[in-house]
Amino acid sequence: MKKDTLANLLLEWYEQNGRDLPWRVKGGAHPDPYVILVSELMLQQTTVKTVIPYFYRFMEKFPTINALAAAPLEEVYLYWQGLGYYSRARSLHNTAQIIMQQYRGKFPQTKNEVLKLKGIGPYTAASFLALAFNQPETVVDGNVIRIICRLYNLEQPPAEIMPLIRQKAEALTDEYHAADYASAIMDLGALICTPANPRCKDCPWQNRCQARQLGNAEKLPLRNKIAKPEKYGKVYLVFNRKGEVFIRKRTEKGLLSGLYEFPWSAERDLFPQTEPQDSRLNVTHVFTHFRLNLKIYTLHCENPDKDGIFTIPDNLKNYPFSTLMKKVYQTYASSHTQLPLFTKVKS
Repeated sequence: MKKDTLANLLLEWYEQNGRDLPWRVKGGAHPDPYVILVSELMLQQTTVKTVIPYFYRFMEKFPTINALAAAPLEEVYLYWQGLGYYSRARSLHNTAQIIMQQYRGKFPQTKNEVLKLKGIGPYTAASFLALAFNQPETVVDGNVIRIICRLYNLEQPPAEIMPLIRQKAEALTDEYHAADYASAIMDLGALICTPANPRCKDCPWQNRCQARQLGNAEKLPLRNKIAKPEKYGKVYLVFNRKGEVFIRKRTEKGLLSGLYEFPWSAERDLFPQTEPQDSRLNVTHVFTHFRLNLKIYTLHCENPDKDGIFTIPDNLKNYPFSTLMKKVYQTYASSHTQLPLFTKVKS
């Protein structure tokens, strides 16, 4: 298997079959590194299909790195809401400010400098440098791991052989067409070498794939699935006599930090001295490492004795809420027709 032969086969396939994505150009690096920065942060742990509409909306609001750096963080959260993993939005905003203040708006182009930016690890740094500057960096994510394990019929669990996987991935990387190669191998994993039912007959590497020749393609890579632990808690919709609902801003550390929420806890009762009403409604939300189940309680109170504010339900759309909190409110409002549902964010 010669590196240039495999790379050329993949690049030829990509030229004809690569996806058209709003942050992508073919034939080299993207002319605007800011576009790559935003898309890469959004794509962390999120699918392309999910990201696309958020990317359009975000870029319309913050078309340049200067516009993003100058925006209040709360406004950035507002246009990020629904994507989840809000620490990414905070990191992106922080990185924009660093680039404007420390680099005078010019993007750093060395791995050491890029790794100093917020929210950027080895994978994102490699992808950013390849796509934004055509640097021969090797991108290794779940797609690439799957492709390499099948191409070389690696039957050990990936976690046990990551140095070998990276070594083989680096050997394949095209040093002259790094941007297109990075996009091409991502598309190969997304469109052809899929986790289930891979389209081996359409693969440009089908004649070189050892797992295909041995009939092992669908069996690889080996993975040990771990069940997500379950957590349980209570969430409170607190109304005053005006019909306003109580919201608070979550602390800047930990889960969903910096976003607005209805008071909730997975550990204790937040209103032990009162008698919240069980709405008999609940929501379930799956996070990366656990599944959270919240029972919805209601409470009528003029002074919750907690940091936060009351606002009319119509104004909830103007605050950045997590998908979990939107789910809580939508679940309750759907059974109470006098309450408005969440609508689109303000323009």
